[in-house]
Amino acid sequence: MGWAELFPRILGEDLSVEVRAYDGSRAGRVGSDVCVEIRSPLALAHLAAAPGELGLARAYVTGAIEVHGDMYTALSAFPTVTLHDIPPRTRRELLLKLAGFRLWWPVRPPEVEHRPRGWRHSKSRDSKSISYHYDVSNRFYEWVLGPSMAYTCAVFPAASSTLEQAQHAKHDLVARKLGLRQGMRLLDVGCGWGGMVVHAAEHYGVRALGVTLSRQQAQWAQKTIAERGLADLAEVRHLDYRDVPETGFDAISSIGLTEHIGRAQLPAYFSSLHDKLKPGGRLLNHCITRPDGSYGARPGKFIGRYVFPDGELEPVGTLVSEMNDHGFEVRHEENLREHYALTLAGWCRNLDAHWDDAVAEVGPARARVWRLYMAACRLGFERNIVQLHQVLGVRLDGTDSRMPLRPDW
Repeated sequence: MGWAELFPRILGEDLSVEVRAYDGSRAGRVGSDVCVEIRSPLALAHLAAAPGELGLARAYVTGAIEVHGDMYTALSAFPTVTLHDIPPRTRRELLLKLAGFRLWWPVRPPEVEHRPRGWRHSKSRDSKSISYHYDVSNRFYEWVLGPSMAYTCAVFPAASSTLEQAQHAKHDLVARKLGLRQGMRLLDVGCGWGGMVVHAAEHYGVRALGVTLSRQQAQWAQKTIAERGLADLAEVRHLDYRDVPETGFDAISSIGLTEHIGRAQLPAYFSSLHDKLKPGGRLLNHCITRPDGSYGARPGKFIGRYVFPDGELEPVGTLVSEMNDHGFEVRHEENLREHYALTLAGWCRNLDAHWDDAVAEVGPARARVWRLYMAACRLGFERNIVQLHQVLGVRLDGTDSRMPLRPDW
């Protein structure tokens, strides 16, 4: 039996994509627009060295497995299966066959795999982990993210809205939830390429400070601020949020930072943001979450080693409790899960449209990492494996929240 023919035995006979292997075997829907090709015995050696998600990812990143056609369609065709789900007889046969490949075709992890060193979530280790992911290439991110350079979940006014319209709507929703008005001071922690900072200054006349651990992000943002004539209102610094010296902000936005904080650091994180606010000041915390707390905080090995080193995801209830326990009165919460699936679909289209340029800019291995992880994350949001929550809290002024009787955003 060929390697391609083993897939239906593991995943079911009704595969909607074609599977083709270097030994000439074929399975699934032959002639499909999407084909998963096992190009080399090295693919099986990677799987033998790291059975499951990590081995398959390594095989794809190195080119030992190729996906012809749309990556999202390919991933959608395969059910979530672990070794324990495979019938015992098939599992034994698979493991015995793979053992030989591990012996005769030794492999090493791809060079783009990152394993952080040092104390978890120390400033130096966090800086290196953030740099690994974000200091790739501003040009690469311009192709993937589009003109907004916003690398967080957009908010789609309608399913037909463009990605740019949706990113503008996201920034404006955050601004309105924070009650921004001219003359206020905003701190945006983990500000990325400065999208929220620029939006607050440009559309609300707010004095906005953004901080990021990515040097390339800070340089890009400062250049954009200068080009738009906003230098008197907006600033982005290459700085850890824990080292911001200023206090007395009217509002704080945290859009896509909490995933990098870690559960053990959440009390200090929310306490420090609370202390930087004026009484009556609001915090909007926007981050990816787990739908429940039943399977740990850390993401899978592929995401952890190739995408977001040291990333941790919490259930929204944990975040609400930590905010509540460290000075904030929680006033509003919403789940934008479907919006992130639409956002990722837009990023995937952008990467496909600039694929050759992206490969030339960052190399084939890193481009493949982005192609795989964004398509997989889109599927994760659609299947409710992960969610995206915005939680709004306020630092009370005595007992006064200074909030409207009903949401006005």
